[in-house]
Amino acid sequence: MAEKTPLSHYLSPKGAVVMRAELKELAQKERPRIVEIVSWAAGNGDRSENADYQYGKRRLREIDRRMRFLGKRLENAVIVDPAAQTTRDRVFFGATVTYVDEDDVEHTVTILGVDESDLARGEVSLMSPVARALMRTRVGDVAMLQTPRGPVEIEILKIVYPVAVATD
Repeated sequence: MAEKTPLSHYLSPKGAVVMRAELKELAQKERPRIVEIVSWAAGNGDRSENADYQYGKRRLREIDRRMRFLGKRLENAVIVDPAAQTTRDRVFFGATVTYVDEDDVEHTVTILGVDESDLARGEVSLMSPVARALMRTRVGDVAMLQTPRGPVEIEILKIVYPVAVATD
């Protein structure tokens, strides 16, 4: 595991694979395809009124910007495998936590990195208010969740980590 630096951020192994795949797709397929279009469009004469050329150049800048972003994020990432967590009775990165709020409504969230969380799938960022309230808690603990309406008490019902896959 990489050493944590002020610019590093946590990422699950799955999140790192997804980011590497996107970077590879952009570098090996998308960018060469757009370069080909721009080259073809440049050969068509007046570039100031050439929509294919202008769009292609803009798209190349977007791709290059995204590739730089992904490269930096992967370079500074601390890959943390939640399945390797040894302290499974407390909430840490990668935990799936079920909690109940003051209205007796159950919520289940998985705590992941900022670049891989998706609320629609029940994944929250490590930096989100709910993740910060849950961190280091145990089943039965009551934590304070800061919401726009004010503080809300939540009780932790269940903590689950992925199971490590044996490799032979």
